[in-house]
Amino acid sequence: MENTRTEISTLGEFGLIDHLTKNFEIQNASTIVGIGDDAAVIDHYGKQTVITTDMLVEGIHFDLMYTPLKHLGYKSIIVNLSDIYAMNATPTQVTLSIAFSNRFSVEAMDEFYEGVYAACEKYGVDLIGGDTSASQKGFIISVTAIGEVTPDQFVKRNTAQPGDLICVTGYVGGAFLGLTLLEREKKIFLENPQIQPDLEGEDYIVGRILKPEARRDIIQFFEQNNIMPTAMMDVSDGISSEALHLCTQSNTGCKLYEEKLPIHELARAAAYKFGLDPTVCALNGGEDYELIFTLKQSDYDKITLNEEISVIGYMTPPEEGKKIITKGGNTFDITAQGWNAFKG
Repeated sequence: MENTRTEISTLGEFGLIDHLTKNFEIQNASTIVGIGDDAAVIDHYGKQTVITTDMLVEGIHFDLMYTPLKHLGYKSIIVNLSDIYAMNATPTQVTLSIAFSNRFSVEAMDEFYEGVYAACEKYGVDLIGGDTSASQKGFIISVTAIGEVTPDQFVKRNTAQPGDLICVTGYVGGAFLGLTLLEREKKIFLENPQIQPDLEGEDYIVGRILKPEARRDIIQFFEQNNIMPTAMMDVSDGISSEALHLCTQSNTGCKLYEEKLPIHELARAAAYKFGLDPTVCALNGGEDYELIFTLKQSDYDKITLNEEISVIGYMTPPEEGKKIITKGGNTFDITAQGWNAFKG
């Protein structure tokens, strides 16, 4: 069957929005008016409202040479939901605005929206509005996510105390390794277009970059076990960068332990294959969309049963600095990038 291509111009802007949003069903009682009016109306019924927004720009945040549009739609929602969860809140609505050039067809947009809907459905979120525009070149995506939280149960970045444990969910470093692999294969392909990309056996790291998930399960776990982190944020720029943010904003130092960093075996194997240090990938990679949070030591017993949570260190008084202790027992200052000290 020949691939059909429908030009966006045949639908016009309103026709395109209608086409892309026609099958969307409301999932939340808090969504009073969704898509199709001048503005959306939401009512969180006595909860506090949490709002975050993100922009993704082609060529800077994603490369369509190796990012399927469906995955991109999914990821553009997930990265915003992750920020809502990082506030200890539950996402309920999103708006999505896109600008694209005429190289994109209606079918391409359908594919992108398929990913958007898959993410919304999985996480129980309503798409309540947005905008489409032409762009001179490339694809630009802006998502705003709205969530709700029981009054004053939100968790900020600047509320950690010395002595608090530093915890991280899941595994870190995998997304950076997935990106490294895709970039390497892209370079080979551009030099020799007849060579097919070799992603054999690397599903784990490729999945981490192309189809991340947000940690709704952890927020639910906190609620069920009456756990209140003292500070929290999501891991979009790497552990060292996020730990420094928490320390700076909370006016603390920290001690991290290299051996405690949760690195998946498949990511570790990929790192060695690419001649990279897995620790450096975990510290300076990004886009894992895990949660990094601090916890009172008295709550330690509550998290021991959850295999998805690793304790990687603890907060210290600010004058003790921001340190990492290597497996060999050496102590280094944490820097956001350029871990050349590790290579010595």
